[in-house]
Amino acid sequence: MTTMTSRRPPARVARSLRLRAPAMAAVLVVVLAASAPAAPVGDTALVGVARLQYGGGGDWYCNPTSLPNWLALFSQRTGIPVAPREFVVTLDSEDLFRHPLLYMSGHGRIALTEGELQSLRRYLDAGGFLWADDNYGLDASFRAMVAQLYPGQKLEPLGGDHPIYHAYYDLPGLPKIHEHDGDPAQGFGIERAGRLVIFYSWSADIGDGLEDPDVHGDPPAVRESAAKMAVNVLTYALTRP
Repeated sequence: MTTMTSRRPPARVARSLRLRAPAMAAVLVVVLAASAPAAPVGDTALVGVARLQYGGGGDWYCNPTSLPNWLALFSQRTGIPVAPREFVVTLDSEDLFRHPLLYMSGHGRIALTEGELQSLRRYLDAGGFLWADDNYGLDASFRAMVAQLYPGQKLEPLGGDHPIYHAYYDLPGLPKIHEHDGDPAQGFGIERAGRLVIFYSWSADIGDGLEDPDVHGDPPAVRESAAKMAVNVLTYALTRP
């Protein structure tokens, strides 16, 4: 199976990235503020995550404690200020382009209109990033959506040396959080002009591992793996070329 790979940065570079992350995020916020339409002062001036509300009947709102926990973990571990809550956006929202990272998850069907597909394509091609986290049952519908979004391109498996697995923590690949059908966890991606624009975590269920401890009863080591992967994804989205 062919994988999308990239030369892994030396350890000293990874350490340097961790030290420089707050400054990088501050610069990114300034750039976004300068290039985006005027926004009200408040949460939108901070690093945040936007949950994508999509049609089709799938539970886009699943794992309600996962994103607040993700944001808190990211801030605690990197020192980067974050919005105190997640944002919820639709693909026709005026706020879409204010967010460097879109998150989508669920168990069921995704159905986007042609206008929504065009909007998502513009967002990604303009520098946005989409993380789709399969919460078991999303796979077939998400792959069909990607085929509509970028006809002729397929989700390609990401090797363990891809930078997304080493953006803040060094991980051997996508961690396995829940069993699902017993398949190994695998990350997939779509690249445009040499830039990863979609990261798809399959058979892993990172979002479940980010929920409050009493929701799924995951052991601490499993929750820690989910936390590290989530911190890596947001770091990668903020610092990638």
